[in-house]
Amino acid sequence: MVSIAVIGLGSFGCRVVEELEQADADVIIVDKDREIIEKYKTSIHYAYISDAINEASLKKILPDDLHAAVVDLGSQLETSILVTNHLHKMGVKHIVVKARSDEHGEILKLVGATDVVYPDLDAALHITPMLVSSALFNYVQVSENFALAEVGVREDLLGRTLADSHLREKFGLNLVAVRKSEETDFNSVSSPSMALEGSMILLVAGSNEALRKYAARSDDEEKKDKNTKFFAHLLKR
Repeated sequence: MVSIAVIGLGSFGCRVVEELEQADADVIIVDKDREIIEKYKTSIHYAYISDAINEASLKKILPDDLHAAVVDLGSQLETSILVTNHLHKMGVKHIVVKARSDEHGEILKLVGATDVVYPDLDAALHITPMLVSSALFNYVQVSENFALAEVGVREDLLGRTLADSHLREKFGLNLVAVRKSEETDFNSVSSPSMALEGSMILLVAGSNEALRKYAARSDDEEKKDKNTKFFAHLLKR
């Protein structure tokens, strides 16, 4: 069983703890706020009230075979840098730290962070594509230029088989799974002869540019359809 320490229980740190409670891991939490620690004492066996900036205290609290550490010290930029450096010197192999800015993140990497998390940026990357395109229902940025997305079936692909849709050749997208409607679960696709229907939701993977290309045409078609209905309405008057 792996041991994971969460140092600093900000909103991100708390969410990580709650997720780890469901996993098969020994969880250690450290925060100087007694009230926050008390909240988790019944569910987390190793809960310590301590100022993480104290390197000696960290060495006493954390086991030598610690698998990973997650650091969320909120707006305490200098403290998060020092704690990250302490963990690095202690030999912790996997150190995940929440950063407040690109500059903060760069410094964290220099002092030993193996992964830097930008919650605000991640949230923005997740929501922005859905705001600008009605064809995107869900969106997860996997790397700087690669994402997974739930998309609707474009109007020009309705009724076509998967093979005839040329998702990969025309749009640069790989179909991962499909569900018949919002109420059903995703299933893998085994047949290229599957017909694409308007109610379907496709889970696709590809570059940000490929996803924008797929969604842009759909939006243009939607606008064109609205314009057609508008002018038809005027002609009836």
